[in-house]
Amino acid sequence: MINYLQGILLERRIEGCTLLTPGGVGYELRLPAGALERLPETGQEVGLYVRTLVREDAIELFGFSDKDEQDVFSLLISVSKLGPKIALAILSTFDPQSLRETVVREDAQALTRVPGIGQKSAKRLIWELKDKFQGWGPEVSGLGKSSGTRQTTFSDALAGLVNLGYKEGEIRSVLSQVLEQDPDLIVGEAIRAVLRQLKTEGDP
Repeated sequence: MINYLQGILLERRIEGCTLLTPGGVGYELRLPAGALERLPETGQEVGLYVRTLVREDAIELFGFSDKDEQDVFSLLISVSKLGPKIALAILSTFDPQSLRETVVREDAQALTRVPGIGQKSAKRLIWELKDKFQGWGPEVSGLGKSSGTRQTTFSDALAGLVNLGYKEGEIRSVLSQVLEQDPDLIVGEAIRAVLRQLKTEGDP
C-alpha cells in the first residue's frame, strides 16, 4: 500500500493534484483544502502522506500534508456510513486539532458547517469519535505542543526522512535543530525544513 509519495507537482486542480515521481509515474491524488493550499508552485518538489482506497471499480489515492491529517482521515472513514468524500469535506473545514476539540466539546452545531453533515449525522459522528479522540494528539486545551507531541513529531518526521533514503545518523541532529528552532512545526513542515537545510548545506 502506498503510504508516502514524493516528486514534482505536475498539475493542481480544484480537488487535488498530479504528482510525478522520479520513476516517471504520475499519481492523481485528492486532497483536503488545507493540503491544497500548502502545495508549492507547479514544477516544484513536494511530499505527501497517502491513503489508498481500493474499490471494485477504482483505486483512489488521497494526499495529506502530514501524518496527523492522514491518521484522522483514516479514522473518519472507519466511521459507519461516512465515506471518503465527506471525510475530505470535514478535513477541509477543520484541521485535525480543531476537529478533535470540536468533537471532545460535543459541538454538533459546529460540525454542521461541513457540507453533507446535518445535526443527526454530527451527533453520530461525535458519539463514534469522542472516546477515540480523547488523549490522542496535543492536549485539547493546550497552547502549543506538549513534550510528548514534539517527540511524536520528531519520530514521525525521522521515519519519513529515512523512507526518503536518508540515513538516520545523518539527519537526526538536523531534525533536532529544526524542531528546536520551531517546536510547533507539524511533521510535513519539519521534513521540508530539514530538506531545505540539507540542500543549503550541500550548496557550494
